[in-house]
Amino acid sequence: MSPVRWEAPEQPVHVIAGAVSLEGNLSIPDSAQGIILFAHGSGSSRHSPRNRYVAQALQQAGFATLLFDLLTPKEETVDLQTRHLRFNINLLAERLVGATDWLAARPDTQSLRMGYFGASTGAAAALVAATQRPHAVRAIVSRGGRPDLAGSALAEVQAPTLLIVGGNDPLVLDLNRQALAKLRVAKKLEIVPGATHLFEEPGALEQVASLAQEWFMHYLSSPDQQVSAQ
Repeated sequence: MSPVRWEAPEQPVHVIAGAVSLEGNLSIPDSAQGIILFAHGSGSSRHSPRNRYVAQALQQAGFATLLFDLLTPKEETVDLQTRHLRFNINLLAERLVGATDWLAARPDTQSLRMGYFGASTGAAAALVAATQRPHAVRAIVSRGGRPDLAGSALAEVQAPTLLIVGGNDPLVLDLNRQALAKLRVAKKLEIVPGATHLFEEPGALEQVASLAQEWFMHYLSSPDQQVSAQ
């Protein structure tokens, strides 16, 4: 992936989500038009180079971003052995809801329109969390996600949702098509030709970033989001 030429200053933060404090990185460009919360995938963290690349591209487009760990350091240590927490969608969604409320209480972010960007299991967590804060979350983008793991929550999602999948990721592509059929909002499935699950091919992640920019600019830049099903 080609380097993004600019990013907003990044400040380390401690996100209070219920009874836990989660480590994060918050970036707020001047005159930000919205803020995107990143829900990383299984086995990943706020340091994910792919999510950081997309975050920097969104900052270029004028969006604030919050990348944060969905698990505490102790939980991450346990999960490295058991691999169970990364698939606990309800727990991950609960942490994302906590981060949403935390941002809504901060003077420097409370007025920003909010979107979610989820990867792998983080996409399912984003969809579930969005049903719990329908008035706060205005748009969702999934990269190589597992929206199928959101289960019955898919039919309750009110935020316009973009699913991005690699053309050479057949299992995940099939699961995304099934999930797309269950969404009842403005929705779209974008297939990046030749890309595999991690979008490591030349130009693949750039396409993801561009698609995410367009989706969030459309639904977060306007006061009146369009939520009718396509």
